[in-house]
Amino acid sequence: MSGFVSFVGSGPGDPELLTLKAVDRMKRADAVLFDDLSSGPILTHARSGADLVGVGKRAGRPSPKQHHVSRLLVEYAQANQRVVRLKSGDGGTFGRLEEEITALREAGIPFEIIPGVPSACAAAAAAAIPLTRRLTARRVQFVTGHDVTGALPVDLNLAALADAQATTVVFMGKRTFPVLAETLIAHGLPGDTPALLAESVSTPDQRLHRSTVARLARSLSEATGKAPALILYGPLADDEMSLPDLPGV
Repeated sequence: MSGFVSFVGSGPGDPELLTLKAVDRMKRADAVLFDDLSSGPILTHARSGADLVGVGKRAGRPSPKQHHVSRLLVEYAQANQRVVRLKSGDGGTFGRLEEEITALREAGIPFEIIPGVPSACAAAAAAAIPLTRRLTARRVQFVTGHDVTGALPVDLNLAALADAQATTVVFMGKRTFPVLAETLIAHGLPGDTPALLAESVSTPDQRLHRSTVARLARSLSEATGKAPALILYGPLADDEMSLPDLPGV
């Protein structure tokens, strides 16, 4: 068997943020299994004749089950295909990478992992702010905003997430952020902690909205919209760092 799987991080959506290795693997793949956020212009790098299979998961929409995605990877590889599993952002960050790796290992299929630009880094770059800052933001933490049921996870480390001296990035958290914010404020996070809502990062639909934890929670309790988004909060959007004309706002 000569089948092989390349797990490729496609970055946040801008095809210019793909790595050279990512483009190389896509050009040589017989099949590309891609997430929703990895579609569009990114797929133009796939070679002509390659199978393009959408396997992405989006909250509130019908999506392939994880076992189905893993089975497809195994079946393509067992048919001696070179397969790219195209994951948005970096596949190792809330990308369910481990389940797919486990399926390949159990089937004896070789694979590689090619990192992509994390969406959190792209969001900070789009807003022209750092993720870390000397003295006031020496720690960065990533957290998912929902569990397998779509609800806010019940086992979050609230003491860490309420640390106003850390930069916190909430993935997939627009619907649950009002509850999270209320809980964090109850655990000591100031309601006026700067916050940034970054939607459709690095795409033509990008929108960046500066706010505070309390005000953003109120806004999202009224409407969330369907755009994929990250929420960043902490000492990252104060007056000193704010820019008057952010693209996409």
